[in-house]
Amino acid sequence: MAGFNRKLVLFLVTAALSMALPSVAAGNARGERPAFELPAEWLAAWSDPPAELRPLQIVHGVPPAQATPEAMTRLKELGLGGIVCNVSFSEYMRSEAHWQTLIKAVEACRDAGLVVWIYDEDGYPSGAAGGLVLQQNPKFEALALAYDSSLPEPFILRPSYEHTHASNNFYAARRFANLLDREAVESFIKITHEAYWARLKDHFGGTIQAFFTDEPSLMAVNIGQLPEEVRKTVRVVDPLDENLKPLPSVPWVADLPQRYRERYGEDILNMRKSLFEGDSEADRRVRRQFWALVTDLFAERYYGQIRRWTGSHNIASSGHILWEEELLHGVPLEGNPLKMLMQMDIPGLDMLTSNPEAVIYSGWLTTSLPASAAIFNGGRRVMTEVSDFSETMAEKGPAPLADMCATAAWQAALGVTEFTLYYNRAARSPTEYRAYCDFVGRLNSLLRDARPAPRVLLYYPIYDVWGEYRPVAEPLTLNSQSDRMKKVVNSFMLLGEHTTRRQISFALIDHELLAAVEVRQGRIVVNGRAFDALVLPAGVEMPKSAAEKMNLFKASGGKVFADGADGNAQMDALAALYSSGVLSSPSERIVVGRFVRDGTDILLVVNVAAKEYNGAVTAQNASAWLAADPASGRIGPVAADSNGNIVLSMPPRTALLLIGPGRIDKRAN
Repeated sequence: MAGFNRKLVLFLVTAALSMALPSVAAGNARGERPAFELPAEWLAAWSDPPAELRPLQIVHGVPPAQATPEAMTRLKELGLGGIVCNVSFSEYMRSEAHWQTLIKAVEACRDAGLVVWIYDEDGYPSGAAGGLVLQQNPKFEALALAYDSSLPEPFILRPSYEHTHASNNFYAARRFANLLDREAVESFIKITHEAYWARLKDHFGGTIQAFFTDEPSLMAVNIGQLPEEVRKTVRVVDPLDENLKPLPSVPWVADLPQRYRERYGEDILNMRKSLFEGDSEADRRVRRQFWALVTDLFAERYYGQIRRWTGSHNIASSGHILWEEELLHGVPLEGNPLKMLMQMDIPGLDMLTSNPEAVIYSGWLTTSLPASAAIFNGGRRVMTEVSDFSETMAEKGPAPLADMCATAAWQAALGVTEFTLYYNRAARSPTEYRAYCDFVGRLNSLLRDARPAPRVLLYYPIYDVWGEYRPVAEPLTLNSQSDRMKKVVNSFMLLGEHTTRRQISFALIDHELLAAVEVRQGRIVVNGRAFDALVLPAGVEMPKSAAEKMNLFKASGGKVFADGADGNAQMDALAALYSSGVLSSPSERIVVGRFVRDGTDILLVVNVAAKEYNGAVTAQNASAWLAADPASGRIGPVAADSNGNIVLSMPPRTALLLIGPGRIDKRAN
């Protein structure tokens, strides 16, 4: 009976999708039917993706007129799966009328069958509760240890406000809380999370599924001033001291010297100068120790506290960090971005552009950080906050539907599952918005329960960047750093670009994660996932624990590639690890994601270019594969060429899911 039902659903869905297939899925060389069929539950979700697979619209402060089942149903009719929302920013957290509106909005979402995530701040960056944390206790303000070499006593402890993200963001210039201070974060959680719980607890774990934290950071770095025309539009909550001298700075908290002494048996106050200058190994050791400690304090006191709270209240923690696209900036802003993201149940990213070609520049890093965090957490869900902000600011928006879909597809190829939207619904027709949401839903119908299948690890050299990082007074750029820093950062970024452009699936691994992996018969094994190769940027110097594990991996037959040798040969060797997903005709603008679901292999192939791609992609037993078009909803057999590859003819900005019974890699897990 089960087999009969499965075939009946396949027939009904196939008929409903009217099988006029694109040229990329025109049938194999002999016109045969595929050798396998998709499970009925996959096809049902593909035909009508449920709310949890669809995008969530970010709605800051639901208007009273929107807080009705009828209004929420209209959002559902646009193809959305839910909303990310918050109590109104007006009289933030203090207006009972606004709370009642939010309660009605959540109830309306429940009645309409929509998912709700809670946004945890008045604008951004998260952590200050719209200034209420500092109103409770001004001593909770973010601190920086600044360095002025022109003074007899060069060290100055001062608030982190002027010349930081707190005063240079697009929402408001206001003083910020110290996220290294446990009590300050406890205050933030009590003011924010506990207030939502008190009013909406009956919906936690049901309609309300996650909290979203937005760009919290350590603050003690100059990231540059906003353009003057933008600054004029930003609300100034706390006046700035325009005469305050910008200085090299590092984040600070009152108990940091005590924590440093407990961990390292040394007095950081006697070695403060090494945080700002010095080229000796002793100087680099102090910097590495300092940033390792700051990383752990931030991870435990901010992200860890939030995750423990959400876990005890039956929902997930999510959100994203600041400036994920820059390796260098990760140190002063987060300590170790990868470790911060690993504290989230659903790690996320911020994708500010809908130009699909962003993936081959820095987009791969922005996305690989949370996707790798999910892998090492043993999880699957990865969030993106996606928009066409860059295009809008440049007066080139709104982004067209094809660009929106291609941007969603390449992120999905790298591991993203949850799409939260800042797209302007009013700037697009309901038909276009529905088409985009259906596109995302179809991607997730096949991929969200699949396991990403990278075989390659790219070493994330944060340990080396800690040792080399010198704070500067001016806006931070790589030009202000040492030659070794430039070598490590540039090598890492180029390796990420080249592997992405060669369709080589990979995950990022830092020194702590590498030291903790299991090595088994020439493979690195993490949470049941096996990796065959480790790629090292030029100039890295691992700590002993990580180097020992790397050497064990190499001695057992694992492949270790160090940047600096023949780059093309290395990329060829890495590509050879995969039996499927390798292009017969090279293209730097084809992105390939590899997945396995219930023993079935899935490739997501995305053409991010503005021109057509014609070629083929390798796949074991190619003639048995299916092609699924997430734009049209059509599913059918592929075309296989005489070499046993899947023929591809992909228009610009399109994506295709290829599903087959072969193996993604040549060695079974």
